[in-house]
Amino acid sequence: MRYRNRVLALLSLLTVITYLDRVCISVAGPRIQESLHLTPAQWGWVTGIFTLSYGAFEIPTGLLGDRIGARRVLTRVVLWWSAFTTFTGMVGGYYSMLVTRFFFGAGEAGAYPNISVVIARWVPVEERGRAFGFLLAAAQVGGAIAPLLVVPIQIHYGWRASFYVFGIVGVAWALLWYSRYRDSPAEMSGVSAAEIAETKGLVTSTRHMLPWGLALRSINFWRIPIICFCYIYTNVFFLTWFHTYLVKARGFSEKQLLLSSLPFFVAACANLAGGLASHLLVKRVGLRWGRCSLGVIGLGVAGLSMIAVVFTHSPYVALALLCVVNGGITFQQPIAFAVCLDIGGAYSGAIVGVLNTAAGVAGFLSSLAFGYIVGHTGSYNLPFVPMAALMFIGAYTWLKFDPTQRLTPAAIVFPASALPETP
Repeated sequence: MRYRNRVLALLSLLTVITYLDRVCISVAGPRIQESLHLTPAQWGWVTGIFTLSYGAFEIPTGLLGDRIGARRVLTRVVLWWSAFTTFTGMVGGYYSMLVTRFFFGAGEAGAYPNISVVIARWVPVEERGRAFGFLLAAAQVGGAIAPLLVVPIQIHYGWRASFYVFGIVGVAWALLWYSRYRDSPAEMSGVSAAEIAETKGLVTSTRHMLPWGLALRSINFWRIPIICFCYIYTNVFFLTWFHTYLVKARGFSEKQLLLSSLPFFVAACANLAGGLASHLLVKRVGLRWGRCSLGVIGLGVAGLSMIAVVFTHSPYVALALLCVVNGGITFQQPIAFAVCLDIGGAYSGAIVGVLNTAAGVAGFLSSLAFGYIVGHTGSYNLPFVPMAALMFIGAYTWLKFDPTQRLTPAAIVFPASALPETP
């Protein structure tokens, strides 16, 4: 067995834990709001403050991974967020919850950029779409099993107990990761010479710094955060407001919340399908359309399904349509990460940091907008209108994106020779 598959297994376990921790607060949301007497707007801030700090620290942590490697950075990331997962179960009011969730987001920032650093150093280009498909599918499995774990725990022991349990799980992973992983195949004992040869030419563990002047002048570079903002604005709903929506807008009981696992199971299958489809299409039709066509299809289907949610009256039909929405988004999600490596190369951690910074901004605005729209109008359907619009914008942006354009001087919008000389 290739040693990189063991590395991917460790990363898959990590993504399961990330979604366990994120979805935990969403599942417990109705109980937390009742316990702490939070309004819809206040709950919007609780969920949004995480994504704000998460986005703010993504680029610095991604840059750090590019420079010193993912072994140390991911260990720090997971220990930090595990501590604040535990602290979430200790809060006594609105403001202490805000502070805790802010530092939770700051700690978890950098997980996916540094996962990308690992992929860039261990996985050949043609296998990356499939690798991200498996990793993101594992994350959705974490989201799917979270209600199955959290609901029984909070019924028997209260909502706080679930945060204590998941905090311990993260610490165990960090210790395992630090002992079993090294920053390149050549540094890892037990890796065969054949596998090292397969990774020859990939990014090594030398220090790299993203050329920001070059990146910021590239149209292609800017399309990455635009696409991410468009789909994360909707995707974050499933991590923040989804369970509250099912209870307060669709009349689900706490026991019926076990059905809230369905969109995450669908998303796991969609992640796998998208990663595999990209793996096959890149070989047949080339890098550009092997990636971008899947983005157009995924976000287009998600946008149409979200419109249908607004007009349905059946709680179960709404749940089924939301499964399709989440499936469409996650079908193209592995490709969104893969193209960061396609154009970023040695700067993959920083590029994924940019992607996730846009995700943080989108998640923050979405969480707040949902809370304020519901608070002022009483409607849980109106927040879906901008979500549908943004997914169509994202699909259009995928049409324009070109993953074959690496971050080189040829990729910038205005070559230096075309700029006027300073007198």
